[in-house]
Amino acid sequence: MLIAIVVILIILWFLGYAPISEISIPNFVLVTINNHPVTLWEILILAVIGWAIGILPRPFQIVASVLLIIWILSILGILPVVGLSGIIVLAIIAALIVSIFL
Repeated sequence: MLIAIVVILIILWFLGYAPISEISIPNFVLVTINNHPVTLWEILILAVIGWAIGILPRPFQIVASVLLIIWILSILGILPVVGLSGIIVLAIIAALIVSIFL
């Protein structure tokens, strides 16, 4: 089950943050909060990360929850670091992969 979550999260990350030029998938803005658009891809990634947090063991849940909070703050523009949301998603993917092998 955790492997499926990692695969889904990687696919969403590639399509949302690192779009492939040959594949044209619309990126709908659902809500604008604090003049920062929240897109459909970000909501889908949030749902998958929330699903993963529920499955992970306790120590990994705490780390993933902290990364999720930092990711949400960077998406909403409260932490104005360029590219931080993509780095956080990559860190969550790496943590999920590590948790599979441990």
